[in-house]
Amino acid sequence: TGLPKAAVISHMQVLKGAAGLWAFGATAEDIIYVTLPLYHSAASLLGIGGCIELGATCVLKKKFSASQFWSDCKRYNVTVIQYIGELCRYLCSQPVKKGEKNHKVRLAVGNGVRNDVWREFLDRFGAIKICEFYGATEGNICFMNNTGKIGSVGRTNFFYKLFFPFDLIKYDFQKDEPTRNKHGWCEKVKKGEAGLLISKVNAKNPFFGYAGNKKHTAKKLLCEVFKKGDLYFNTGDLMVQDHENFLYFWDRIGDTFRWKGENVATTEVSDVIVMLDFIQEANVYGVSVPDHEGKAGMASLILKQNTSLDLEQMYKQVVTYLPSYAYPLFLRVQEKMEMTGTFKQQKFRLVDEGFNPSTITDPLYFLDNSKKAYVLLTKEVHEMILSGKMKL
Repeated sequence: TGLPKAAVISHMQVLKGAAGLWAFGATAEDIIYVTLPLYHSAASLLGIGGCIELGATCVLKKKFSASQFWSDCKRYNVTVIQYIGELCRYLCSQPVKKGEKNHKVRLAVGNGVRNDVWREFLDRFGAIKICEFYGATEGNICFMNNTGKIGSVGRTNFFYKLFFPFDLIKYDFQKDEPTRNKHGWCEKVKKGEAGLLISKVNAKNPFFGYAGNKKHTAKKLLCEVFKKGDLYFNTGDLMVQDHENFLYFWDRIGDTFRWKGENVATTEVSDVIVMLDFIQEANVYGVSVPDHEGKAGMASLILKQNTSLDLEQMYKQVVTYLPSYAYPLFLRVQEKMEMTGTFKQQKFRLVDEGFNPSTITDPLYFLDNSKKAYVLLTKEVHEMILSGKMKL
């Protein structure tokens, strides 16, 4: 995720954000638990704004605590909780306690919950309706999943597109820009294919941009997309629309990388790795290798307590469930995952540090194709990779 930028928020956007809890079925009788930082629009607009709009009760926690979460919910008779990013996974990682389903929470509103965590959360904490949504603070588009379809951020239809015109378009990862045909126009993707989500900018759906930063504002706009004079907001997110018109978040543009001429979605790779019972968390990113086009996959791993890294299982998992170009060639085992203030994985520093065992103190491993196994990445192996003696 990039550096924070100050987004311009109009009164209309505040009102739209505040209506989110109402749209998911919250009422004035609800007690809403907000543990997120208030500089995040999910907490300030949807959480606090939503409570004011409904006339509901707000329980405001100074700082999120996974160990105190459910006891707080019981103590204050909480009926609606808010989540972002990894919050639900933190709750699922807590030791199992007696009576975990013994609470009054009926709705969980937020975005960014992984499929496996979604299922585990429902199994463990009871019949809570997960209200996943998609939206950016400065954006002019949002989706809401009212049906509880696991993994989806919402569903579109003819009427939705009338009010919020959007499209998924082809993206060129090598040039890092939308693909344009010989006439200079962008092209829509087919259903089931990942495409860049763009949303039409017009009087009904304006884009106000960033405070005092014309350059960043201009960067988020796409002109002449399908015809002369049209204007679209570039979300920077890749999405997939299935044949039932459900939408799924696929990846951030900057997180997807190319290797061996193919696009690798970091979310797909990390979802496969976290299926292993000794992996707590996986942060996947691309690293540059001299004299190689694109970026090679690397995964930073956090192991579950009292477990060790099973390299044989790891190898078996990636070759069974991933295409060969998506195998992470490098593994890094960390004690603690670096996160942003809004519970998203931090990738910048990891990308910069690469896979050099001389500068990284964490254990590093390399996928040696000749041995069909992950091996310790020593300085000798590192030099062989750089000199081209070791085939990637």
